[in-house]
Amino acid sequence: MPLFPNRQAKIGPLLAAEPDEARKVQVRTEQIAMVTQPRGQLAEQFRSLRNSIIALNPEGAPRSIVMTSALRGEGKSVATINLAIAMAEIQGARILMLDADLHHPAMERYLGLPRRQGLTELVRGTCPMDRAIRATSIPNVSILGPGELPHNPSELLGTDRVTTVLGQLKQRFSYILIDTPESMTISDAALLGSLADGIVLVVRLGSTPRQYVEQTYNTLEAMGGNVLGTCLTGARIEDTSARYAER
Repeated sequence: MPLFPNRQAKIGPLLAAEPDEARKVQVRTEQIAMVTQPRGQLAEQFRSLRNSIIALNPEGAPRSIVMTSALRGEGKSVATINLAIAMAEIQGARILMLDADLHHPAMERYLGLPRRQGLTELVRGTCPMDRAIRATSIPNVSILGPGELPHNPSELLGTDRVTTVLGQLKQRFSYILIDTPESMTISDAALLGSLADGIVLVVRLGSTPRQYVEQTYNTLEAMGGNVLGTCLTGARIEDTSARYAER
């Protein structure tokens, strides 16, 4: 067993994505309810969240939305993927999932995809956009992974180049969902939240202390972010959708 199994240097430099490689990989992770149980109650909850976000955007202009949480482990990456798939059901919409968690990225793992060059290389200008963005097996949903994890993520995300890249992405996609680290201990979400059109705060029911949620909300707003609302995870809701499916 390697001494440092999580260090990227042990697996060599990341490669640029091959065209259409991600289209061949089916999403099988059970937590991605929009794929595994598209008629279930959890999937409907993400459709409701989608509808609420769209209601804030009646003119249909591109929107960039930061997904964050107060603490780690609240389900923000899973929520980001599910919400992206729900948004892709909108006719004509093109959705990008951007994994901007440069500390503990997870989106490629949930989708069963290999690590590839991504956001870091785009910001540094060492990888073209068409080789960093991958179309997934889900129609109209693409992913931009984190790429190489930099030694100082906040320094990278604080450059003017990030604003330029985000602007280019908004020209290509209807909605950009940006997965970021937890906000209580890492400042990256606040940095990106000040650049994005809105922020959704993911909260795990019965796990996150209320004062942490309030503190996170206030910090994001104070940094110039527009908190649209919260996405509650971990709630036990009776699934009544099966009754309709049986009819």
